Parts: sequence; structure tokens; C-alpha cells
Amino acid sequence: MKKEEKAPVAATSVAKKSEGVENYFSTLDLSALEVSMEEMLKAGVHFGHQKARRNPKMNRYIFTTKKSLNIIDLEKSAQKIKEALDFIAGLRKEGKNILFVGTKPQIKNLVISAAEASGMPYVVERWLGGTFTNFKNIRSRTRYLVESQDKMEKGEFQKYTKFERMKMTEELEKMEDRMGGIKHMSELPAAIFATSIKEDRIAINEAQKMGIPVIAIADTNTDPTLADYPIPANDDALSSVRLILSYACKALATTADVAAKK
Repeated sequence: MKKEEKAPVAATSVAKKSEGVENYFSTLDLSALEVSMEEMLKAGVHFGHQKARRNPKMNRYIFTTKKSLNIIDLEKSAQKIKEALDFIAGLRKEGKNILFVGTKPQIKNLVISAAEASGMPYVVERWLGGTFTNFKNIRSRTRYLVESQDKMEKGEFQKYTKFERMKMTEELEKMEDRMGGIKHMSELPAAIFATSIKEDRIAINEAQKMGIPVIAIADTNTDPTLADYPIPANDDALSSVRLILSYACKALATTADVAAKK
């Protein structure tokens, strides 16, 4: 089946670098960033999926349908973004962490950049079952990863044969790929920020089981009620996801600055 296409999206003025630049958020001027319908329009936040794929629960967030394409109501998007940002800011004031989740291949670099710029944990590979529900075991594995990487850096693996070192290195590389973003996460996060309700459904399910609040981008083909703080927006266009993540980064950075001055 041919993959559904959306309307082309123009680059937003706050995102002038090439798609997927790893250090994008660390160099972004957050001081000039504000939640505005103009910026969202430029980023293509309003472009939804085809009308035939609309989830009825998204009806309240759809402004109109143009050429069979759902158009998201940006006034409601702005409102929901502000609600989510207020929630994020409140968590950071309490010194709590948020786990960024984005498993779509095309946005992995964006999620990593946003998380690292904010000092937050992240998951961009396939969600490991039990990350929340069996966190004790996951934490044991991440501690092993960190300790083993530390030993390797100190040269403590030199006592092994070349073949043994190669196998150890391969194991640690695989572990880093799977759980490198959460290897320093010593406790369950206070919330998760999922970049797609559809693609990150497994993570959302585990969060719900553990009573962890969910902030998530809700495209027109998803059920927004699966998130405590749904953000009606295009979850396919890089420019759209990047803008939403930029808002989250600003909320986290601003809150951290305020806390540091106290």
C-alpha cells in the first residue's frame, strides 16, 4: 500500500538548519521563541492526515477539511501547547525529569538533540518492554552498561584477549543503542513527552500502567485521550515536530534558569 502523503511543508523561521542536525537545540536562541500561530503555520503544524483516516476523537481539534486533508485548528493547538508547557515547567520547578520518546526514524536526531540540550533522558529506538513496569531490572542493566563503559575507558579490558574485547565492545555498543538515552535515569520519570501517539503507543501504555502523565503530539489519525496533555499537531513533518520540541526545550531551560537563581 502506498504510504499516505501530506501537503508539502515550508521551513519554520526558528528552524533554519538542515533536517536532523544533532546539535540543533543546543544552538537555538530560545529567548526569541514564542508560541504563535504564525510560527506553527510556517512549520506545517496544521497539516493532518487524509479525511478517511481521521480519528473521531480528534474532531474537536480539526478546523476544516481541504482537498480531503484534515486541517488542525491552530488556536486549539496553541492552547494545548501552553497547557503542556505549564505542566512541564511545574515539574522542573520541583526538580523532576521528563523522558522524551520519539521512535520514528526521521526524528530520532531531533529528539536526541532536544533531550540532551535539556539534560533529559530519551528513547529513540524500539521501546524495551518493561522499561517502566520492570524498571528495577532495566536499571540493573543500565548500571552494568555505565560501569562497563567506565572500565573500558580506564583500560581495564586490556587484560582480556583481543577476541574477548571485541565481543565485549559489540555487546556494549548494542546496549548503548538500545538504552543509552536512559542509562543515567535512576528513577522513573515524572512524565513522558511522546512525539507521536501512534508510533509511541507502547511507551504510552506503560506510562499509563505506572501512573506516569503523558504529554504527546496528537495527529488527526490518533486518539488524543491517550495523553494527559495532547498537543494537536502534525507528527510527520520534521519542521512541525521540531517546533513543538523547541517549545518544550524553552520551558525546561527557562525553569532551570529560574531555579538556579534562587
